[in-house]
Order: sequence, then C-alpha cells, then structure tokens
Amino acid sequence: MDSISRAAIAGPKFTSLPRSTAYLHSYRSHGLFFHSPRVSRPNFSRIANRSGVFAQIRKDTPAIDFSDPDWKVKYQKDFERRFNIPHITDLFPEAEPIPSTFCLKMRTPVLEDFAGGYPSDEEWHGYINNNDRVLLKVIRYSSPTSAGAECIDPGCTWAEQWVHRAGPREKIYFKPEEVKAAIVTCGGLCPGLNDVIRQIVITLEIYGVKKIVGIPFGYRGFSDNDLSEMPLSRKVVQNVHLSGGSLLGVSRGGPSVSDMVDSMEERGINMLFVLGGNGTHAGANAIHNECCKRRLRVAVVGVPKTIDNDILLMDKTFGFDTAVEEAQRAINSAYIEAHSAYHGIGVVKLMGRSSGFIAMHAALASGQVDICLIPEVPFHLHGPHGVLRHLKYLIETKGSAVVCVAEGAGQNFLEKTNATDASGNIVFGDIGVHIQQETKKYFKEIGIHSDVKYIDPTYMIRACRANASDGILCAVLGQNAVHGAFAGYSGITVGICNTHYVYFPIPEVISYPRAVDPNSRMWHRCLTSTGQPDFI
Repeated sequence: MDSISRAAIAGPKFTSLPRSTAYLHSYRSHGLFFHSPRVSRPNFSRIANRSGVFAQIRKDTPAIDFSDPDWKVKYQKDFERRFNIPHITDLFPEAEPIPSTFCLKMRTPVLEDFAGGYPSDEEWHGYINNNDRVLLKVIRYSSPTSAGAECIDPGCTWAEQWVHRAGPREKIYFKPEEVKAAIVTCGGLCPGLNDVIRQIVITLEIYGVKKIVGIPFGYRGFSDNDLSEMPLSRKVVQNVHLSGGSLLGVSRGGPSVSDMVDSMEERGINMLFVLGGNGTHAGANAIHNECCKRRLRVAVVGVPKTIDNDILLMDKTFGFDTAVEEAQRAINSAYIEAHSAYHGIGVVKLMGRSSGFIAMHAALASGQVDICLIPEVPFHLHGPHGVLRHLKYLIETKGSAVVCVAEGAGQNFLEKTNATDASGNIVFGDIGVHIQQETKKYFKEIGIHSDVKYIDPTYMIRACRANASDGILCAVLGQNAVHGAFAGYSGITVGICNTHYVYFPIPEVISYPRAVDPNSRMWHRCLTSTGQPDFI
C-alpha cells in the first residue's frame, strides 16, 4: 500500500452525528466564480447509549491494510505529504534566498537603499528553522471509548503527526524594496480584524516594505472601479486596534478568481494577506493556484477569521474569546430578567451556524444557563423528553430558567427558505424567536403563567473591540503571516495548534467546518454545568 487516501488519513473518528444535511457545506467563497470541491461530513453509524452521547465510526473510510507491518510508516509519510506547505521554489527552483531583513538586534530602521546590506552580520537566535515542527495531536488515546477519542485503527495506535512551525526564517525570498503587499478582509465582522491588520503592516515595515495597501470591502475591492486601494503605514494603523470593525471594510461576493489575479498583476501586488473564514480561504487558495498557473511570484497567506471557532485543526480562532466574554453580558441580562420575574424564562441566541462552540463555552463560563442547544446535538421541543417539558420542570423547581441556543440549532423546526447569502450560506430562520413563541404557547396551553424574554446580541458582539486574549492572538497571527510570506510560502494559513503557532496548507483546514464533538469532555462539562437531560 503506497498511499493512503485523504479519508483514510482522517481515520475512524469517534465523534458526533451531524444533525442534518444543513450541516453539509459547499464553499462558494463569498460569491466567487471558481469551483471548490464540495466536501461533506462523512456518514456515520450510530450506536446509541442512555446518556444521549453517541459514538460513531466512519462507514465510508477506506480500509487500511493493518496486516501490512509498514502501515503506520506509510500513514505518517502520507500525512507529511499532505501537510507539506507550498513554497516559491516549487514553482521557481532557481529562486535564491537572501539573508532576512528581520532582525530585532537591528535597532535602526532598514534604509531605503539597504546600503549596509540586508541584515546585520550579528548572529541572532530568534529565527525558526525550516525543519521545526509542532505535534498536531498530543493525546495518546488508549481506547476508542475514551471521551473524544480519534483513532486510526481499532486498537487506537499512536501515530505522530507533525506540522510546520511558524515564525521568522533566516533566509527570505522577497526583497522588501520590490514588495507590494495587500491586505483584504472578507465575510462578516469579527473582533480583532483591526488588530491583525495593524500587526501585518507593522511587521512588513520592520522587514523594510514601503508599499502596503488595503483592498477595500473584501474581494469586491479588486474589481469595483469606485473603490480605491488604501495606502497603509504604521502611522495609519497605529490606533486602529482601539475600536472594533475593520479599517478596510468587509463584504461578501466578488469577481472571478481570474479577474482578481488580473487586478493583482496590474497593481503589482506580490504579497496578499487574506483575512476570512472557510469560504474566504477557499478563495485565497484559488488565487494561489491561479498565480501558480500563471507562474507569478506571489505569496498568498491567509489568517483564519471566524468568530464561530469552526476552523479545523486549530486551538481557536481570533474573536472567539471576545465573543464568549461579550456573550456573558447577554446571558447575565437574561438571567436577571428571568430571576426577577414570576416564572421568568430568558432565551439568548448566540452565533454558531454549524458549530456550537460559542454557546457551549458561554454557557459553561456563565454558570447561569439551564439549557444549552447547539447544532451538533439533536433535540425535541415537544414531547415527554422535550425542551419545553424540561422548562416546565425548571419553573416548578427553580421558578426561572435561562436557555442559550446557537443560531444553527433546531433549523429542522423552521420553514426552509432555500435562500442563500452572497457567500452561498443558507439563510437560517430565527430559532430564538421560534423557541420564544413555542414556549409562550406551551405554557399558555397548560395553564401556567410564564414571562419569556428573548435577547439576540449577535451584531453587538461582532462589532466589539478584541479583548486582551484575542489581542495577543491577533498580534502573533499577523506577525507570523508576514514571516510566512517572506519565507517564500504561499497557499498557507497561520494558526495556533497545541499553544504553538503553525502553518497549514489551506486545503487541509477548509475541508468542512470544525464542530463540537458531543463525546468530548468539554461538552460533557457543559452538560454537568447546566444539568440538562437529553432532549430526544
């Protein structure tokens, strides 16, 4: 067996069953006209147990020949091949590196004519070796029945999986005076966008780059003649992190990939930094591929931006910590409203189209939530084991209740519109309003007074300034994006993995959205905190 397929590399994962086909995504990348593989979550066989947590094994995983004594070696080699990040020398083998202009022992700015040579001759030990790696997974599961176990074979054999460490390299492949760098922010708002923009600009200037521009309003800024690129410098971005939003503006939709690369050629852009989620990264990867096709010496680097924290392989994405923190305000308000009213019920809807990370973490952090509903875990509203019956129990025993629901949860209860936004995302119905209305109706029918309040803080959270934790994450992501581009890598994204910063090839992080595993310890912790039963 010389090669193992992509599905086999994922291995039999004992995880949760996607609750509906609405979970399956086709990344149209904000309206861009390119074809991205339609990737869906694998099918699973369900083994139910009484706790309501299900263990699944992928049915469609091609069999690995475990009788082959070298299967593990082949597995690891195939993993290394897939996670090898594209480099400029793949396209231009003759490309010669030069000493890095990034050295913090140089206390004076790099001169425009680089009269003193590119770098200081002084040895500096702040560089990352190209062969440095970070371990992708650190838990060695001894059994597939362990909570959250991800196993390759039935015996849960341990296999090392290494990914590229991020950071400045001693040799670079772009001369700073020849670089024109562009930054673009796509999709919706997210706390920390300005922080990342700021750090990209500052780090580019430390390398010696003089031409830095922002592309306004997402990918559409490449084609809209009414939108002029924005010159950026440290002076321009010095204080932008003090407010939320994006200095450059955001939007969904945009021109074709070919048109965007045409625009980049016309403008002389040879470094592109793309801030966005799964769809935006699919677009960035398509731009990278088109540049390779045209044999353009361009570095395309992504910085994952998703407030939902639904990017694969990463510990977390920027904006998530801020979202969880801000969600506490809404939950606390719902608790006060519910606790202060006779038979009060507070319903809070939080972001999370296909993943319930914000709702789960906010519920766990607040300690005030009685019911947490997420897209990954099916539930019934009505019936003897439904949410409404449990609300009745809470009213009878506690006198009040707080419900936290992710926006993508319970969409099977709502009428399908078949409408999509400019990103190709299905337009969801408002599950929060539905739960509010059904709750009022239920308690009226059984003759029990209820006072139901509904809070939707979505846009207030998205527009917040990043908190300290996210501010640090944004700073390091922005810096490492620039380091990766100068090191000659393209078609990559930067993220945090097991507390270390790494580079991933874009295709490996956009296969499908990351989701909460109902068999994970974190979901179990949330259930312990809320005390909720299974609503099935």
